[in-house]
Amino acid sequence: MRTSLSALRKKLANGRKLSMLTCYDAGFARVFDEAGIDTLLIGDSLGMVVQGRDSTLPVTVQDIAYHTGCVVRGAANAFVLADMPFGSYQESPAQALHNAVILMQAGAQMVKLEGGAEIAPTIELLTRSGIPVCGHIGLMPSHVHALGGFRVQGKETADADRIVADAQAVEAAGAAMLVIEAVPDAVARRVCNDTTLLTIGIGASAACDGQVLVLHDMLGLTRSPAKFVKNYMVDVSGGGDAVLQAARRYAREVESGVFPGAEHVYGLTSGSVAGLYGSSPNPEAATPGAAP
Repeated sequence: MRTSLSALRKKLANGRKLSMLTCYDAGFARVFDEAGIDTLLIGDSLGMVVQGRDSTLPVTVQDIAYHTGCVVRGAANAFVLADMPFGSYQESPAQALHNAVILMQAGAQMVKLEGGAEIAPTIELLTRSGIPVCGHIGLMPSHVHALGGFRVQGKETADADRIVADAQAVEAAGAAMLVIEAVPDAVARRVCNDTTLLTIGIGASAACDGQVLVLHDMLGLTRSPAKFVKNYMVDVSGGGDAVLQAARRYAREVESGVFPGAEHVYGLTSGSVAGLYGSSPNPEAATPGAAP
């Protein structure tokens, strides 16, 4: 039986955090389902890790719908969340509703939109229409050019306050879940404390209700991975079930709060302003880790 939003809330109430991985096909969906991953995200990251593109921007609604169908057919239990890609909801709430319906009909149980207060009217229409919504604040990969690259967000007080206000606006509009990406730990903790949303972190904070990684990052397939990435294939014994072992280990560490550790999150004064990827001279070289 497929996991519901209420089942996710119940698990969290019972003291177990929520695990999420990106997924794009039936084969990995079956493995992650067996491993007990709570939520599978069909992310626009597929543009980079599946299609080989430099960013998420070229991904279409049709791309997401196709891969959502693949994942739904492979996983019988996991909650299924689908990204709304760049250009699929910015024009108007009506455009967003039209495209969200396509993804729900493909099998998604919830759609994810990047943005804060500016997309509140869109979230309101979707939720009134019976479509559950997950927000996404902090580093928003589809805003990469506007942000000047894949960089930690919220390091200055004004930016931190804006991120918290955006989270509150998303919640007030009716969203049930929120991805918080690449913000200082203290900022993510403020969001967790100031909202009742199900918070999912990626380079955010262990205080979040759950964590998400791009599957290629979790499996150690990304060159020059971001700080928030952990390779779960390390120390996995050989054999045909190595990926299953890695996914199970990830699920256990997220549920128990072991991951993320202090080495996977950002401080308000940590690192140079050069960007998200530490000493890498080319921040965009590791883009898969920045775009769930």
